[in-house]
Amino acid sequence: MQRDVFQAIADPTRRAIIDLLAEQQLPVKQVASNFDMSRPAVSKHLKILDECGLVVIRKKGRKRLYRSDPRKLQEVAEWASRYKKFWTQKLDALEMLLNEESQSKEEKL
Repeated sequence: MQRDVFQAIADPTRRAIIDLLAEQQLPVKQVASNFDMSRPAVSKHLKILDECGLVVIRKKGRKRLYRSDPRKLQEVAEWASRYKKFWTQKLDALEMLLNEESQSKEEKL
């Protein structure tokens, strides 16, 4: 089952796991040691991240090592950048309007 990337990054714990695994690859036990939750709970988060393509799993002997895969996050960043441009333009227009109103009030005084 392929999950939605936005569903995965909506959870603060999963975002923290992505950040942790961006710096190093770790087995689930070491990932879990960074959080105040059970190892099975962390495993569920890792499963969701794997289903979304946000982590890569490499087997080393009996261990499964996890690391972040930023390619899917790049897709999210590109999608969000379109809306950043939209809101920047709207906020710039609002700033201009407020400045004009402020100048008009000062001129009346």
